[in-house]
Amino acid sequence: MTSTSSKLKPDWAGDDLLSRFVNLLIQTKPLYQVMKYQARQVLIKTAEKNGVAWRQYCEDFERSEVKTLFPELENPNVTYPDYYQVPFHAYDSGNLSWQAAFEAIPATYAMCLRVWKDEPISWETAHQRLRNSFLEVLASYSPNKVTDMLDIGCSVGISTLALHRYYQQRQTEPIKTLGLDLSPYMLSVAKISDTEGEISEWVHGLAEETSFGDNSFDVVTLQLTLHELPREATQAIFQEALRILRPGGVIGIVDNNPLSPVIQGLPPVLFVLMKSTEPWSDDYYTFDVENCLTSVGFIHETTVPSDPRHRTIIARKPLS
Repeated sequence: MTSTSSKLKPDWAGDDLLSRFVNLLIQTKPLYQVMKYQARQVLIKTAEKNGVAWRQYCEDFERSEVKTLFPELENPNVTYPDYYQVPFHAYDSGNLSWQAAFEAIPATYAMCLRVWKDEPISWETAHQRLRNSFLEVLASYSPNKVTDMLDIGCSVGISTLALHRYYQQRQTEPIKTLGLDLSPYMLSVAKISDTEGEISEWVHGLAEETSFGDNSFDVVTLQLTLHELPREATQAIFQEALRILRPGGVIGIVDNNPLSPVIQGLPPVLFVLMKSTEPWSDDYYTFDVENCLTSVGFIHETTVPSDPRHRTIIARKPLS
């Protein structure tokens, strides 16, 4: 059983004194550059120490034909919102670069390992645990028959493939699964990594204003995406998700858990490094996600701590 804290958020997030001090450090440019470098090094070392060939991934993508996919995936009509054009994840261009896209897969596996950093487990086991702990909860609230699913903020497609495979192995009817992201760089890596063509479409576009019709999906997910968004964007995405979900369809969210004792108890070095690469941390950790879901029209079903660092939130679109 994953425990929760009685405190509603970490002391290093929000408007607390400690949080303001950390933010001041981050706004000091020379210190920020050091923090950004160190944050990236933590992930690289975690990855390569545990058999995730970080540099090999990047070299393989660089030699591949991934860049030739960019023109067919990029939507030239997309206007990037301001919140997406700030440095995050230790990249000056955020997700809008090949380096960020090439490093996203090993970074994801390293992140999974850090969830169970004190257990001697492989990155494969850590990744499966993280995905399945979310998908098991999501599936228990999903409609009996699922035909269409959308993974919002799909990045390089790891979450999308996990979602599709989990559901497809549980029913004989084919499922149409789409991945939506704002980065054509990430989507290019997603498409070349989808070697079996399991995902129906990789879509470059805004989650706040998609091109999908009303009542198009049975399941919509946001996997490790909300903490990268300001609350205004999150609310707009929830409104759009409500529109494109079929009545009775569900939205599933997995992300950092503000009540997690692990998150709240991060050593100062680690929470400073994390905040330096996540510009919307204060907004996320002080945001009432469940209240926002209900305010736009969803029925909140459950919120559970699904692993030591993350929570799963499920909400449903009313039948009428």
